[in-house]
Amino acid sequence: MKANVKKAALSVLAAAVVAGFGASLPQEAAHAAAKPAAAASASDQKMAMEKLMAMYKPALEGQFPNFNGFTVGVTTRQQVIDQLGEAPEPRKTAGGFDFYHAEMGHPGYALRYDRDNVVAEMRYFGTNVERQTNIGGMTRDLLVQQWFMPQASTVFTSGGKKQKKLSYVRGDYQLDFIFNDVKGTDLDHINLIPKAL
Repeated sequence: MKANVKKAALSVLAAAVVAGFGASLPQEAAHAAAKPAAAASASDQKMAMEKLMAMYKPALEGQFPNFNGFTVGVTTRQQVIDQLGEAPEPRKTAGGFDFYHAEMGHPGYALRYDRDNVVAEMRYFGTNVERQTNIGGMTRDLLVQQWFMPQASTVFTSGGKKQKKLSYVRGDYQLDFIFNDVKGTDLDHINLIPKAL
């Protein structure tokens, strides 16, 4: 009888130990899984900052980095079409934008031309995939941290939604960061135009 009681007690103890280990394993696994996610988040932020910093010098020349050397005030619509082809979403009016959508990890752009069909404005929409490593990771706080305070900050309403524009002058050009919220956490796109301030 004592042997049976000992066996039963050992079985209960063993089950408790196994259950204890089993209960702790998912917590440890969850904790281990959380570490790479935090590291990925830091990595995303670093990549977004690098993309932001890559825009600083080319903007002085009226260009976005890695965009075929297209220059505001210089490049013609025909030159854009020769290099990129017809826009998948062409302008509907003379003052409208030709949209080149983000595809396969390539960022999206929109270009508006003046009456002589020379680029008057370029918009950068970033990528759709891993957006946080690009435009989605650029916030007002990151801009101020890296580029200091903007030359202008404006809140406006577009499509019934309040948006915020932070403007930075770069030589003869201006970068406008257009956020979908007034806090500056949801960057929609970046405009590159001749200096207007």
